[in-house]
Amino acid sequence: MIVATLQPVLLCGGSGTRLWPLSREAYPKQFLPLAGEDSLLQATWRRVAPLADAAPIVVAGEEHRFLAAEQLRLTGAPAAAIVLEPVGRNTAPAIAAAALQATAAGADPLLLVLPSDHVVADAEAFRAAVRAACAAAADGALVTFGIVPDAPETGFGYIQAAPGEGVRKVLRFVEKPDADTARAYLDAGGYYWNSGMFLFRASRYLAELERLRPDILAATRAAFAAARRDGDFIRLDRDAFVACPAQSIDYAVMERTDAAMVLPVEVGWNDVGSWSALWDVAERDAAGNACRGDVIAVDSRDSYAYARRLVALVGVEGIVVVETDDAVLVARKDKVQQVKEVVAQLKADQRSQAALHREVHRPWGSYDSVDQGERFQVKRIKVKPGAALSLQSHTRRAEHWIVVSGTARVTRDHDVFELHANQSTYIPIGAKHRLENPGSEVLELIEVQSGDYLGEDDIVRYEDVYGRA
Repeated sequence: MIVATLQPVLLCGGSGTRLWPLSREAYPKQFLPLAGEDSLLQATWRRVAPLADAAPIVVAGEEHRFLAAEQLRLTGAPAAAIVLEPVGRNTAPAIAAAALQATAAGADPLLLVLPSDHVVADAEAFRAAVRAACAAAADGALVTFGIVPDAPETGFGYIQAAPGEGVRKVLRFVEKPDADTARAYLDAGGYYWNSGMFLFRASRYLAELERLRPDILAATRAAFAAARRDGDFIRLDRDAFVACPAQSIDYAVMERTDAAMVLPVEVGWNDVGSWSALWDVAERDAAGNACRGDVIAVDSRDSYAYARRLVALVGVEGIVVVETDDAVLVARKDKVQQVKEVVAQLKADQRSQAALHREVHRPWGSYDSVDQGERFQVKRIKVKPGAALSLQSHTRRAEHWIVVSGTARVTRDHDVFELHANQSTYIPIGAKHRLENPGSEVLELIEVQSGDYLGEDDIVRYEDVYGRA
C-alpha cells in the first residue's frame, strides 16, 4: 500500500552519443521510439502513471524543453513541471532541483526518480516493486532498485546487498568491474546491477545532500531561488547552476549515507546503452536478426538493422547497420561502444551530424534540408496547427516559400496575407517576416533560400512566442 503521495521525477538529460546516428545531441534516445511505438520517455511515464498521485516533474536541458512537453502531452499526462538545466551537472543537482520543486508549496512527497531512457519490459512487476519499497522510503530510507543480474556484465556498476528478503541494507556500491570480478559477483550472489532508479522522501534526500554535499545543495538552492518561471518551465539560474559541482547521486549521497537500502527486482530492465543492448531487447527472427524498417536479410545471423530506405543484409553475422537520412553506421555488434569515438570525431571536425538530424525539430514544427549547394538551400518545412515562427529577418539570404498543403499566414514587413496550396511568395533580404499556421491541419511548404551565407545563425528575432527573441 502506498503510504505517502508519490510523485514521479523523470530525468531527461542525455548527450545522444551511444546510439548515433539515430540518437543525436539535439534529439537523444529518450525521445526516440526504440522499443515500441512510444518514445522511451513516453513509455517511462505510461509505466509509472498508475502509481502517480501528482503530475511528473521533468528535469531536462533547455534545448529539449519543447520535445519533453509535447511528447508527454501526447500521452495525456497531466501538465508536468519541467525544470530546465542551463548546463548538465549530473544527477545529484538535477534531483535536488526536482526535490526543491516538489517541496516548494509545503508538500513532502515520495519522489520516484527514473531515468527516461531505459526499457522495462515487465511494467506490472516494476509497479509492484515500487509499492513494496514505499513503506521503507516513507520511513526515511533512500531506496534504490537493484537489477538481478543474468550475466557477468562489465558495463554496469554493482550494489552489494545485505542478506535477507525485500528491501534491505546496502553494504556497498561497486564500480564497473572487469569480467573476472563480475563473474565472481554472480557466483557469490547478493550483488545487483545499479539501475539508477530511486525512491525517497523529497525532504530526506535534501537533508542528506545538505549533510554530505552542502556545496551542491547551496548552489542548486540558489539556482532554484533565482529561476525564471515561464508557464510549466522552471529555468534554473545559469550563473548559480554553472557554479554547482557536477556529481552523480551515487557519489554525492548513496555511497556515503547510512540510509541507503536496495530492493532487488526482475522487471526486464535494460538501459539501452548501445546498439547491442537494443538488439538484446528487440524482437528477433529465427536467425537472430532484429530488423526495423525496410530490411531484407539473406543468409545473415544475429544482426541488427534500422533503415529508413531499403537495406539488404547478405551473408553477415553479428553486425549493426543503422541508416538515416544523412548518415550510415556499420559496426560489429561487439564494437558498438566505439560509436562515441565517431561522434567525438564529428565534433572535432565541427560537423552538424554530431548534434542534428537532417530533419530538425523546433517547437513550432520541423524543417528538413532536402538539398543544398553553392548559394542555395532547399528545405521542407512543417508548421503545427496554430503555431508560428518568430518575427525575424535575415541579413544575407532571401527566401522563396511555396505552399504544398495547408494554409500559411505570412507577415512581410507591413503586409499580412494568406497563401494556400500551390501559391508562393518572396521574402527579400532584410525584410521582417513571420510564418504562421492558422489552420487545423499541418502546414507544409518548400523554402528555397539563396544568398552568400545560409547558416541558421543568420537570424535576427524581434518577437517569439517561445521565448527565443
